[in-house]
Amino acid sequence: MPSKFEIYKDKKGEFRFRLKAANGQNILSSEGYGKKASCLNGIESVRKNSQIPDRFEKKTTASWNYTFCLNASNGQVIGASQTYKSSSGCSNGMKSVATCAPGATVDDQTD
Repeated sequence: MPSKFEIYKDKKGEFRFRLKAANGQNILSSEGYGKKASCLNGIESVRKNSQIPDRFEKKTTASWNYTFCLNASNGQVIGASQTYKSSSGCSNGMKSVATCAPGATVDDQTD
């Protein structure tokens, strides 16, 4: 299965996307968007910004786990990761987003 962006509606009725790796694991999730067009713009922003290493921001949680965010050029978060138990796992997650995002298909589950 190739990597893909899944577009779906959350419980509030907002549009969201998640980037899934070829193995089916979620590797990046978005905020909620009021309009599908904004969600699609978010996907394009991930495709572009994931190719710029400085746009990734690794964070340590209070319980000493790791997460990362992908930021747009204006500093706004466009996607967030799951929680990782190790720093190296988190780094691998960032690499996976950079590898998968540019060629990922879009699976719109809201139609």
